[in-house]
Amino acid sequence: MKYKIVLVCAVVVAAIQQTTAQNFDSVEIKTVKITETISMLQGSGGNIGVLTGKDGIVIIDDQFAPLSEKIKAALKTLSDKPVRFVINTHFHGDHVGGNENFGGAGAIIVAQDNTRLRMTSDQFSKAMDFEQKAAPYDALPKVTFADSVTLHLNGETAQVIHVKNAHTDGDAFIYFKESNVIHAGDVFVRYGLPFIDQEHGGSINGMIDGVDKLLSITNENSKIIPGHGDLAKKQDVVQYGQMLVTIRDRVQNAMNDGKTFDQVVEMDPTKGYAGGMDAKTFIKTVYDSLKK
Repeated sequence: MKYKIVLVCAVVVAAIQQTTAQNFDSVEIKTVKITETISMLQGSGGNIGVLTGKDGIVIIDDQFAPLSEKIKAALKTLSDKPVRFVINTHFHGDHVGGNENFGGAGAIIVAQDNTRLRMTSDQFSKAMDFEQKAAPYDALPKVTFADSVTLHLNGETAQVIHVKNAHTDGDAFIYFKESNVIHAGDVFVRYGLPFIDQEHGGSINGMIDGVDKLLSITNENSKIIPGHGDLAKKQDVVQYGQMLVTIRDRVQNAMNDGKTFDQVVEMDPTKGYAGGMDAKTFIKTVYDSLKK
């Protein structure tokens, strides 16, 4: 498997483009306890949410296949129960790469309809010049939903909520209602300018709407697991949303004034915001998204 292909989705987290493969042997899985039953695992790829209890383990996303044994070892420090469910926040390889290992071991994979559809065929991104091959049977979601599905496990009401055309066309939030913990997937990330996969249904307005949806289910005591980055609180999401709106409005206003893409770039609409995607690449995504 060509890891560079699937790592591109997390390219803004590190200089992944500079390597043709990642040495997964050096990756360590960090466990962040959020409540007695909910944790976050960080390694390489998207953050993993974990719910433990008498009903077994539920995980949200599973990073890359070569990390599955390390992830399982980290899970054993939290519970001696098996992984019963894997919930995917979207189809990108840095979030679903371990699906085959967990699904093959008996876990039921849950995802939004469009996520499963993307995973059943090869997906190519012209913007990022990468191809993600169709997933094998064991890696495919076996339970899908259109708008939402709710799991009642381990004393939690886990609401899995579709977010339309944001990072992709199959994004999902997972809201652990009793514990006031939300896994936001890549609709909310903490590395700066986000990757919006426009070719696979993402859009700047969808991202902004997704942030608004996230904020609608949070309060000052909420703990938010981002797709990438450290555990967050509501104010972090507010600031992230403000960044997206500010850049979107700057680009839209320039377009309304009849400016070309090159002229928009010269205006530096990402001024004041650093990190993440290359600024020109992000501006291009916003520009093309608004044109549509």
